[in-house]
Amino acid sequence: MNKRRLGLLTGTHAVNDLYQGLVPALLPFMVLERGYSYTAVSGLMLAATGLSSVVQPLFGLYADRHPRSWLVPTGFLVAALGVVLAGLSQSYLLTWIAMALCGLGIAAYHPPATVAARAAGGGSQKAMSVFSVGGTIGASFAPVLAATAVGGGSLSRSYLLGVPALAMGLVWFVVNTRRGAASGSAAAGARKAGDHLMKPHNDWRAFGLLVATIVGLSIPYVTVMSMLSLRITRDLHGSAFQGAAALTAFTAAGAVGTLLGGWLGDRIGRMGTIRAGYLFALPSLAGIVLAPSAGWALACTGLFGLCMFLPFAAQVTLAQDYLPRNPATASGIALGLALSVGGLVSPLFGMLSDARGLGVTLSAVLCVLCVATVFALRLRNRAMQTMPVDAEGTAAA
Repeated sequence: MNKRRLGLLTGTHAVNDLYQGLVPALLPFMVLERGYSYTAVSGLMLAATGLSSVVQPLFGLYADRHPRSWLVPTGFLVAALGVVLAGLSQSYLLTWIAMALCGLGIAAYHPPATVAARAAGGGSQKAMSVFSVGGTIGASFAPVLAATAVGGGSLSRSYLLGVPALAMGLVWFVVNTRRGAASGSAAAGARKAGDHLMKPHNDWRAFGLLVATIVGLSIPYVTVMSMLSLRITRDLHGSAFQGAAALTAFTAAGAVGTLLGGWLGDRIGRMGTIRAGYLFALPSLAGIVLAPSAGWALACTGLFGLCMFLPFAAQVTLAQDYLPRNPATASGIALGLALSVGGLVSPLFGMLSDARGLGVTLSAVLCVLCVATVFALRLRNRAMQTMPVDAEGTAAA
C-alpha cells in the first residue's frame, strides 16, 4: 500500500464530491435570489446528476483505452468551474449549461480515480473504503461552504467556491512534478514488460449480476433518503428535529459502515462482507417499516445506514475484478449508472406514496431489497487482480 498516494487521492475525492454536494446546496439560494420554480430546480439537478451518471461509463471506457493522468485533476477542476459559473450566471440557460459542465467534471473524475485508488491501496478493501469515505466527508461540508460563501443573497461571491479545487490542483501538481520523471520512465518500462503478460478475460455475466445487485440496493437507498423524515414526522408523529436527526444518523452510519466494510473485507473476505451487509440490511429496513415510534425508527435507521454501506468497497473492487481488462469502465458503471437508477425511479415511488402512503412504499422497497439480497447471495468471488501499470501511473502522474 502506498499510503502517501492513497492520501492524495482521498483528498482529491473529498474535493471532487464537495462540488457534487454543492449542486443541491446552492439550489435554495438560487430559488430565493432568482425566483426559480421547483421545476426549474429539478432541471438543474437533472443536468448535474443525470448527465453525470449517464456519461460516467463513457469516461471509464476512455480511461481504459487511453489512460491519462490528467483526468483526475481535470475532473474536479471542471466540476468547480461549473459550480462557479452556475453561481455567477444570470440566465437560466447558462446556469443549466454550467450545472451540466459540473456533472461532466464529476463523471470524468470517478472512473480513473477509483482505479488509481485501487492500485495505490495494493488490493486492500480498507484502502478503498478510506478513499470512498473521503468523498462522503467532502460532500458533508458542501452546505456549510455554500452558506458561508453565498448566503444572504450573495451568489455574486460564487467565485469563492473555486478555492478548494484550485488549492488541491496546486497540491496535485507539486506532488506529481517531483516524481514525474522517475515514475514516467518506470511506468514505460513496466508497460513494455506487461505487454508479454496475458490479462484475464472479462466476466460480463457475473458483472451484470453485480450491477443488478447494486441497482437493487440503490432503490431502497434513494427512497429511504427521500421519505425518511416524512415517515418519522407524519406517520410516527415525531418532531422535526427527530426527522432531521434521522437523516444525519443515516449519513453518518453510512460513513462508518463504509470504513467497517473495508476493515471486514480484509479480514473475512469481501464476499462475506457483501452478504452480511445485505442480510443485515433486511431486518433493519423492516424495522423502519414496522416501527411503532419515532425513537424505534431512529435506531433502525442507524443500523440500516451501517449495513447498506458495508458492501460498498468490496463491490467496487469486485466489479473491477470481474472486468480486469476494463477496470475504469467497471467503476463507471457500478458507481455511476447503477447507483443512479434509484434516483431515476424515485418519481414512481413518489406517486405510490401519494396514492397509498409511505408505509406501502417502504414495504415495496423492502421487497426490492429482498430481490437484491438473493442476487448478492448468488455472487461469486474472483481472484483479486493486480491493477495494470497504467492505473498506477494514473495515481502517480
